[in-house]
Amino acid sequence: MSSIPPAEHAAPAGRGGHLRLGLGLAALVFVVDQATKWWVLNILRLPEVGSVYVLPFFNLSMVWNRGVTFGLLAGEAWWHAYALAAVALAVAGLLLAWLARAEDRWTATALGFVLGGAVGNVIDRLRFGAVVDFIDLHAFGWHWYVFNVADSAIVCGVGLLLLHALMRPKPKRKGA
Repeated sequence: MSSIPPAEHAAPAGRGGHLRLGLGLAALVFVVDQATKWWVLNILRLPEVGSVYVLPFFNLSMVWNRGVTFGLLAGEAWWHAYALAAVALAVAGLLLAWLARAEDRWTATALGFVLGGAVGNVIDRLRFGAVVDFIDLHAFGWHWYVFNVADSAIVCGVGLLLLHALMRPKPKRKGA
């Protein structure tokens, strides 16, 4: 007889496994985000070109986002990008602490997406004083806010956290 339990009875990954999962996803999001931004800046040279048609509903359009989500809190002062980067780094630290305590794969996955996206955008703020946004979705003359891979990962991660909070079974009360 084998001492290895079948997959359906295997022990959960545990917090160490969840931390590795979340950090691995964060690293993947970070690398893909930074690689696409490098491609947009150095190969397509989008700041010089301005916009590239891809599909009837999708362009690559260069936007330097000096604010946070949807350009909120944008500022031109020299210290502004550093202040936003500091706040984002503090949030990333809190996310990392939460990830270290993640009790399931859903939470670790979601936090990995958010953490990788947050760090990707922080790097932009420190390098350029603004975040590189370039994905421009549109239909019928209406354009969504221009965004990037990091923004997409953050939205997907937050969506997963919300779904998980709404869909997971309620914990059983002791003595009930």
